Amino acid sequence: MEMKETARMSSKRLFAVIGILAGILAVLGIMLYLMIVALGNRTAADALETGQELHYTYYSETAPGGMKLHVLQTKAAYVTLETIHNNVTLSGKVGINGGFFYGNQLLSIGVVNSLPVNKEVGSFGTGTENVKFARGTLVWDGASDSLSVQVVSHSSELKVKDHTRFWAQGGISMSLGDDANWYGQMVKENAPFPEDDSLRSAAVYDNTGALYLIVSETKGSLAVFREAIVASIGDGKLVDGIFLDGDGSSQLLSSEASLPGDSRPVVQMLRIVK
Repeated sequence: MEMKETARMSSKRLFAVIGILAGILAVLGIMLYLMIVALGNRTAADALETGQELHYTYYSETAPGGMKLHVLQTKAAYVTLETIHNNVTLSGKVGINGGFFYGNQLLSIGVVNSLPVNKEVGSFGTGTENVKFARGTLVWDGASDSLSVQVVSHSSELKVKDHTRFWAQGGISMSLGDDANWYGQMVKENAPFPEDDSLRSAAVYDNTGALYLIVSETKGSLAVFREAIVASIGDGKLVDGIFLDGDGSSQLLSSEASLPGDSRPVVQMLRIVK
C-alpha cells in the first residue's frame, strides 16, 4: 500500500513539474511573440538613437518625370562622416549612405579633420583616396563654412583653409553648373552602371549654404536622377554636388522615413549630428 501511495505522489509531482514547465514555456512564447510584433511595428523614429534635437528638415518630392526623392535638408556644419558597417536604417543615426566600398574597405574619400574614417581596416580602404580614379569629392571647409566639389584622387590634394576643421566625402561629380559636359565628366570618373535603373543617392548644396542629402525611392539612371534633383530641389539655387553609392546601398534614416535599400550593410554614412 505504502509503495503504491508513494508512486501516486511521484506521478502527481511529475505532472505538477510538467505543468509548471509548460506554463513557463507558454509565457516565454507569448513574450517572444509580443517582442516580434513590437519590432515589426517599429516606426523610423523607434530605430533612432535618443539624444539631442537635430537641425534638419525632411521632405519628399516627386519630380515631373515621376522619380520620388527623399530629402534631408541641413547645414554642412551639422554633418560628419562615420563608418557604420551596417545598414543605415539599423544604425540608429540620422543621415544617408556615403561612398563606394568593397567588403569592409572604403573606395571613396572619407575624411574628417584630415583623419580617414575607416582607419581600423589597415592601410588600404581607409578613406584616404578615391581608388583608381580622380573623382568628384564634396568638401566642407569649416574655417569658411563653405562647400565645394573638388576632383581629386587623394585626400592630400584637397584644398581647405584649416586641415583640422573639414570633412570630405568622395563620390562622382554631378557638375550641376555644366549641363553640356556633366555626362562626359561622369564617364571620365567611371561612375558604375550609370544607365541602369537603380536606386540613387546624392549630396548637393545651394547658394545659401544649405546641404541636401537625397535618396531616391524610385529607380532610374544617373541622368534621370540628376534631372529630378535639378527640377525638384533647391528652388533653382543649386550650385553643385556629387552622386554617392547607389542601388541597394541607397539608404536613409530619419524620424520621418526609413529607406533600407536592399538591406545590405554599407561601410560609411553621412550623419547629421547637431
